Amino acid sequence: MTVRSARWLVPLALLALSCAGPSQLARRGDAALAEGDAQRAFDLAAKALDKQPGNVRARAIAEAAAREIADDWQRRIRAVAAADTLVAAEQAVEFAAFRARAARYTTAAVDSTWARDERALRHAAARIHYDRGTAALDAGRPKAAVDAFAGVERFVPGYADVARLAQRASDRALTRVAILPLRGTSSQAALGRQVADAWRSAIARRLDERRARFTRVVPAVEIERTMTLDELGRLSREEAIRIGRRLGARRVVWGMLGGSETDTRTDRFDDVVLQRVKEKDEQGHEVERWVDVPMDVVARERTVTVEVEYELISTDEEVTIAREPVRRSLTARTLWTALAPGLDPGAYALVSDPVRKGDPERARRVETRWKAVAGERTALRDVLQGVKSARGRPSYRRDLLPRFYPGASGPVFLDDLPPAEDLAYAALIHAWEPLLDELVRTDALDEPDLVPEGGLEE
Repeated sequence: MTVRSARWLVPLALLALSCAGPSQLARRGDAALAEGDAQRAFDLAAKALDKQPGNVRARAIAEAAAREIADDWQRRIRAVAAADTLVAAEQAVEFAAFRARAARYTTAAVDSTWARDERALRHAAARIHYDRGTAALDAGRPKAAVDAFAGVERFVPGYADVARLAQRASDRALTRVAILPLRGTSSQAALGRQVADAWRSAIARRLDERRARFTRVVPAVEIERTMTLDELGRLSREEAIRIGRRLGARRVVWGMLGGSETDTRTDRFDDVVLQRVKEKDEQGHEVERWVDVPMDVVARERTVTVEVEYELISTDEEVTIAREPVRRSLTARTLWTALAPGLDPGAYALVSDPVRKGDPERARRVETRWKAVAGERTALRDVLQGVKSARGRPSYRRDLLPRFYPGASGPVFLDDLPPAEDLAYAALIHAWEPLLDELVRTDALDEPDLVPEGGLEE
């Protein structure tokens, strides 16, 4: 048998099973029961009964298989119970789930003492989880308590006062995180607030997607209401912890903006391009010729490199849970030309076929210079169409900044560049990602279980 043909066996077998009639399924179930595979026998009989509820043979097979499965469950659970109550109780819950599923087809009979034994196992397991939950609460580990009390409910719903204790644990387990404005020089104050606002919004949206059960981001309005203008500008680590406590935040994000570097360059393509013109000759026939058109394309480029370092701090323990140094660079590039292309940007070319044949050196020089200024993937038509669509000579506006964000595509057609501060903000717009990972990682950890790291120097 070839490997290729063997790959067809499994899907064909599944297809055959799904297409099999009730009688055929019952025969297969009977064979499985005779071979000692009670679970497969039950599953086949159940499929037969799904298709034909009145199939007597399938009903008998389901009853016999369920009886064997139930006997096996009871033997195994009682054997395990002598060594591990919790494992035995988990298996008892699984056994109960099987009986509930089997009830649609037959009754999975248990012996006369099983109800008592199962009840004892469940209550013993509930007591173990209850004691673990109360001990975790007393030790200042409400998140661990939440999981323990959930275990109580799994075994014995409504056990003792577990509902009240579970609510108390849930309330205490809530971990509010305050992302505070980044500290910097007086000229960086606005940037520090803007970056913190961007991180706060991005992380708050994504915590639910990452299934963080306990972590919540403190809204900006609460932070602004709590902080003074002086604190917004130069926030110390101690002040950050104090503000976090004032906000009811178990953790704060405090950081500092470092130095930034800016490099601005301008380049030009100042040459002649060709415009295709269609005219009529003396006989009235339409002819095509290429006309030289002076063209000046200005390429502006500004690269900003900015540094920031932040800490995730526990306000209870006053320890640094995580710290992250970040260095990001972003380059903004714009193109502009004063050439008005009329209605058809496609009528222009860097070089025509006649020029390419007659003066290949000029063609090579023009095309090389164009790529150096406009970019390898930006054609003359792209520039003319982009400038035409821009309408007028637009200068930079703050609402255009997303077009320069990391990952944004295509050249931007402006007769201007964003200022360095805006580009510094754009460079840091996605720098929250390691922080989100850390918040998710520590979401289930209680404060006493956090591993501290060294703090930042002020």
